[in-house]
Amino acid sequence: MFALAAAPAALGIFDGWGAFRDPGTPRCYAIAAPAATIGKPQVKAYASVGYWPKSRIRGQFYVRLSKQRGAGRELRLTVGSRRFILTGNGVHGWASDARMDAAIIAAMRSAPSMSVESATATGGAIADTYRLRGAATAIDAAALGCASFR
Repeated sequence: MFALAAAPAALGIFDGWGAFRDPGTPRCYAIAAPAATIGKPQVKAYASVGYWPKSRIRGQFYVRLSKQRGAGRELRLTVGSRRFILTGNGVHGWASDARMDAAIIAAMRSAPSMSVESATATGGAIADTYRLRGAATAIDAAALGCASFR
């Protein structure tokens, strides 16, 4: 008989952001879908802040774009008045290091929205915009949700 993996448990929904705990991994994360996307999405986009306590990863920012990014195209994250150049490939983007993760999360706590922008291989626009109301609470809930896994 095969054991079924436990589904992530909701820690709470805070405006447009949700916080979840996945005990099988273990990991916790805050996640949201974009409020607006330019053009027709090719994949389901989302932004998240994750915690993997057994790997000592805390507050890691990740974004999945709505479209495939062209090779060599810059990936820009704007949070309020702060701008960050993310690393990644294809539809994946993340901060270049833990210091950038912390700066992004700090900016998310006080800004009303953030946007991720790049271009496709053919030069089409990629722009996914997220509302940040509830993000700080969801991030805190995810951090607390994994505190017992340490």
